[in-house]
Amino acid sequence: MNRRKIAIGIDIGGTNTAFGFIDEHGKCIYQSSILTNPEMQADLLFERLFQETKNIFKKFEDKNELIGIGIGAPNGNYYTGTIEHSPNLGWGYVNVIEIVKKYYSVPAVLTNDANAAAIGEMIFGAAKGMKNFIVITLGTGLGSGIVVNGKLVYGADGFAGEIGHTIIDIDGRECGCGRKGCLETYASATGICRTVFELIGNTNLPSELRNISFNQLTAKNISDAANRGDKLALQAFDYTARILGLRLADSVAYLSPEAIILFGGLALAGDLIIVPTKKYMEEYMLNIFKNKVEILPSKLPGSTAAILGASALIWNELAKK
Repeated sequence: MNRRKIAIGIDIGGTNTAFGFIDEHGKCIYQSSILTNPEMQADLLFERLFQETKNIFKKFEDKNELIGIGIGAPNGNYYTGTIEHSPNLGWGYVNVIEIVKKYYSVPAVLTNDANAAAIGEMIFGAAKGMKNFIVITLGTGLGSGIVVNGKLVYGADGFAGEIGHTIIDIDGRECGCGRKGCLETYASATGICRTVFELIGNTNLPSELRNISFNQLTAKNISDAANRGDKLALQAFDYTARILGLRLADSVAYLSPEAIILFGGLALAGDLIIVPTKKYMEEYMLNIFKNKVEILPSKLPGSTAAILGASALIWNELAKK
């Protein structure tokens, strides 16, 4: 009997590490997560993680063949298989692929989470059939994965594509990278929360958001308020979209993509972020590119999006051979 080929997709986050078993058509056979516990050594996470995956795989091993492991992680380097000085993990420099080899003999591939999302969109999602596109992940920060001529752009050292750390204002908001005014401090789930509190302090606009503390405020609170017509929330989306649209217009000038795909928590706001971002991108766009580039929502299913992206790394590698 021919066994179905499956890959493990792993998404390492600062709080949780999600994993799942995915077949070549993007069907998720099983998914779960464990606490990352980033204050502990990286080896301990992988020991717990792979004990879990091995125990689970035994339940359907007779009908499935494991062909590889794809891992998305902040500051993951495709070339070296390492996570390097991720501020959310605090591990310093960790050779993830060498750790994986202690537990599995199948191929393993690592890259950062935004790059994994880009490959996921190309194989399973909104970028099927595209050769040139950008994925923007709007989560706690802003990540980006860039595909040119059907290949992910890694650059000379494996860290190309940090659109979120291009500077909007040299005297702007402090960023976790240690600099000021990075795009992600404005255009991200965290960024729009900061914008709301600036508007609360600088305007008299009535808003239900004035009753929420900063630590309790979320991008979903803001999108829910905006959908109810809250003027301050709507202004926050407009401000965020203007900054994002400006930087995307610059990115189009560099790369001439077919489409830009928005992924992640803030992207779930849908037209609240997509429509004004498109408007401002076209306003700031170089004339030769106007009305040529779509802005699309991700088509990766929300609950499995991150692990689908990670598993897609393996299917993409196999397609090269």
